[in-house]
Amino acid sequence: MKSITVHNGLVSDLKRLDSSINGNPRFQFVIDGYKVVTGVDSMHGYSIQNLEGKHCRAELGVHYGRTTLNAIREAKAQ
Repeated sequence: MKSITVHNGLVSDLKRLDSSINGNPRFQFVIDGYKVVTGVDSMHGYSIQNLEGKHCRAELGVHYGRTTLNAIREAKAQ
């Protein structure tokens, strides 16, 4: 994965994509104005649904020309 950057924002517009060949879920969502996908066979496919509508801190990178989630966690209240 290249060009990893950190973004803070609300996780919104969660959309289910086709499952991987191994049957693991994949999702597309928007954070900080970026349209992001979860990686193939990534654990994020299972946890991203719990973060919809919450403010999060996400590490995004480019993988095969698509903005892909590298890491995400809920942001602490300030």
